[in-house]
Amino acid sequence: MKKVLVNICRLLVAVVFILSGFVKAVDPLGTQYKITDYLEAMSLGGLVPDFLTLTASVLLSAVEFCLGVFLLFAIQRRITSRLILLMLLIMTPLTLWLALTDPVKDCGCFGDALVLTNWQTFGKNVVLLAAAGVVARWPLEMFRFVSKSTQWIVINYSAVFILAISGWCLYYLPLFDFRPYHIGANIQEGMTIPEGEEPPQFETTFILEKDGEQKEFALDDYPDSTWTFIDSKTRQLSKGYTPPIHDFSIMLLEESEEKEEAGTTYEESGDITQEVLSHEGYTFLLISPHLRHADDSRLDLINELYEYSCEHGYPFYCLTASTAQEISQWCDRTGAEYPFCVTDETTLKTVIRSNPGLLLLKNGTIIRKWSHNDLPVINEQQASLPLEKMEIGKMPQDSVPSKILKLLLWFALPLALLSIADRLWMWTKWLKRKKRKKDTE
Repeated sequence: MKKVLVNICRLLVAVVFILSGFVKAVDPLGTQYKITDYLEAMSLGGLVPDFLTLTASVLLSAVEFCLGVFLLFAIQRRITSRLILLMLLIMTPLTLWLALTDPVKDCGCFGDALVLTNWQTFGKNVVLLAAAGVVARWPLEMFRFVSKSTQWIVINYSAVFILAISGWCLYYLPLFDFRPYHIGANIQEGMTIPEGEEPPQFETTFILEKDGEQKEFALDDYPDSTWTFIDSKTRQLSKGYTPPIHDFSIMLLEESEEKEEAGTTYEESGDITQEVLSHEGYTFLLISPHLRHADDSRLDLINELYEYSCEHGYPFYCLTASTAQEISQWCDRTGAEYPFCVTDETTLKTVIRSNPGLLLLKNGTIIRKWSHNDLPVINEQQASLPLEKMEIGKMPQDSVPSKILKLLLWFALPLALLSIADRLWMWTKWLKRKKRKKDTE
């Protein structure tokens, strides 16, 4: 019974750690944003540079995933079980603090794949802590899938695999998009509240500056164009049915007639959200939460895409939460001529994990997403073709089941074959030992 209990607990903890590490690894930027939220809740926001939080994101996912695999295969049983117990001894009190104070709504344990409340997360960690305690108490009761002589293969292969996944998803985009802005999602439908449901109440405030003084304004008392836009914040006033997409808005900016020494100033000219989402046909959306941090190594491709969209009559907007000065500097640096719009920073970071990133909408439905490292190239022969006749104007064919199958073929299948080969080899050695023992008798 003890052996059965230990191995049940071992499989439970291993599966949770593998899933938790994997969903973090496929969305390193999302995990980084969550780490930043934790730091801000602890009044440490701004003290830790972005490259350190991103490094912590990648390492955290890799450690969780690898420890889960090591526990599953019973590799270094004493060390692995104690490390997992140590992690849970740290994380469980932390999640209790989160549940009591609620500074961050979602712990991010499973990324956007499975959102748990802070109390649910604490309960999960209590169960895992108990299971990890059982495993750490009797680690040698775990049966092995591979022998000690082949454990190094699993160790190295697991580490290389999960780090490669994180690197791929950082350079391109997450392999699996669990957010409401995934390819195939209709943004307008995602904002719809079913009949009979009470909508939640939100309040958006705008931070504006004039003569060196910053003030917050509600939408109803938005001041004149002499004020410069700095930032916007949205908070929930009352609960209700919250649709998957509830904070998506596009405020078009126009150049102000008044010029400043710092550059061109902009003023909001109206909400064009419905106009963009109800447009019949294609629409390009260039997404950049903050232009001052945006990668500018693909400027030529972005400008070429804008020219292509103008020639074929496709709307092209840049959605950003940047200040007017940052927009002006971006235009001076890149020669950008496309229109700019204001959208909430958190929303933009949720839409696409790239700065900048590019979305292609068709009738309000997201049919393509590109990282700035993988922007589409339209050559001279294609320049005269409409998007309907081009591959980039169609929904990609790679489905979620096909992606899962590829991952299983690349990771699970090799390890399964290794385990089978190892067990056969050990069985052969056992038969030989048994035969030699019988012969000596």
